[in-house]
Amino acid sequence: MSQGASAIDLETSVGYLLKEASSALRASMEAELRPLDMTITHYSCLELLAQRPGLSNSELARGAFVTRQSMNVLLQSLERDGLVRRADRAPTGRALPTELTAAGRRQLAVASAAVRAVEDRMTAGLTPAARRQLAEALRGCVTALR
Repeated sequence: MSQGASAIDLETSVGYLLKEASSALRASMEAELRPLDMTITHYSCLELLAQRPGLSNSELARGAFVTRQSMNVLLQSLERDGLVRRADRAPTGRALPTELTAAGRRQLAVASAAVRAVEDRMTAGLTPAARRQLAEALRGCVTALR
């Protein structure tokens, strides 16, 4: 049975290729972070806090693409390990701002280098201009779907 004109060509389907690239990127990042006793979510949380100190649990969860409950469990673990610090009381509302400790910044530096190496390997065949075009195209895709 033929699917005809409505069939998606997986070799040229942008959605399929994005999913394939995402899966390959995730697997490579996991392989690099595993020896550091980190997960991608752990790394993402530290990176978000380095760039945006004081984010709440909800903001971190959205930025790391996990549930608030999952982020809360991770933050408790990171706090116990001395990598993040959370306020005892919320300055306003109920959201407790979180920030990296010195130990968290040190762990992030090692992890960021590992992740950067993966991204560099992924885009090694692209010129700097092509890398910028790829980033611009992906931002455009995200914007169009949101």
